[in-house]
Amino acid sequence: MADLSTLDLNLLRVFDAVARERHVTRAAQRLNLSQPAVSNALARLRAALNDELFLRRPGGVEPTELALALAGPVAEVLDRLRDTLAAHAPFDPATSDRVFTLALSEYAEAVLVPALLERLAKDAPGCLLAVRHADRTNWQALLDRGEAELAIGVLPEPPAIYTRMRLLPEGFLTLMRPDHPLARGVLDEDRLIAFPHLLHSPNGSRDGAVDVALAARGKKRRLGAVVAHLSAVPEILLRTDMVMTLSARLARLLSAAHGLALRESPFGMRHTRLSMIFHRRLDGDAGHAWVRRTILAIARDVPAVEVGETPPGDDD
Repeated sequence: MADLSTLDLNLLRVFDAVARERHVTRAAQRLNLSQPAVSNALARLRAALNDELFLRRPGGVEPTELALALAGPVAEVLDRLRDTLAAHAPFDPATSDRVFTLALSEYAEAVLVPALLERLAKDAPGCLLAVRHADRTNWQALLDRGEAELAIGVLPEPPAIYTRMRLLPEGFLTLMRPDHPLARGVLDEDRLIAFPHLLHSPNGSRDGAVDVALAARGKKRRLGAVVAHLSAVPEILLRTDMVMTLSARLARLLSAAHGLALRESPFGMRHTRLSMIFHRRLDGDAGHAWVRRTILAIARDVPAVEVGETPPGDDD
């Protein structure tokens, strides 16, 4: 086994990239190195550690037992080093080429990302925004593994090592096709639950904010379908009798883009907001602070719901 005093620590960057990508060519691209350079570094590391580390398999490489044991500690050390250096480095958005990796719910992506990209194009043209999907089931793992710098969604209270900021209070609206029987006339709760409902649930749950509100009054709606992606929603509503209750800002976007009828929801919903959560070790990171401030400013500028709508939430 290698002595750390004689090990070239630059080789650990190569090890980390291959361990994350499970592919030598992609690791080389990640490091901005040639494939032969990465292969040569791996050969040196194999000799130093007396282990194959990565075995060739169709479509990439598979880590050995030692590589699996090393992957976590190496990634953690390198991530902490990057965070420390970034936190003490000046950040000029006009000249930076930083990649901001954000973990967002589909709703947060829809209402925040267009304006955020517009701001980046103007103020930070060299920076890149990379978005990963986040929900209640995976946001903490993404932050813990360093695969995202912050998470935004309707998320639970985080552990004390995280900072949480609240965004975007709003109401619910109900969508349906323009000639739907519910598109006109009085829309009360009983009339609305008489029709099948469409639920958007990326993680496969069959309960939403509507179900919680109805259960409190001993009522239940009938689901017509559960879909994982919002892109399917407009066509489903246009072709069926299904209705969908979801966050007002997103409902307005879908209504305007696809000609769907929009009604104020009669359901009483518990007040909730989007949360922006990030690790406290990033508090002093100048670039991270800049993107946080930018997101907060965008959230304030997002058009508010109209008076009379019921607050709020981001899933149906």
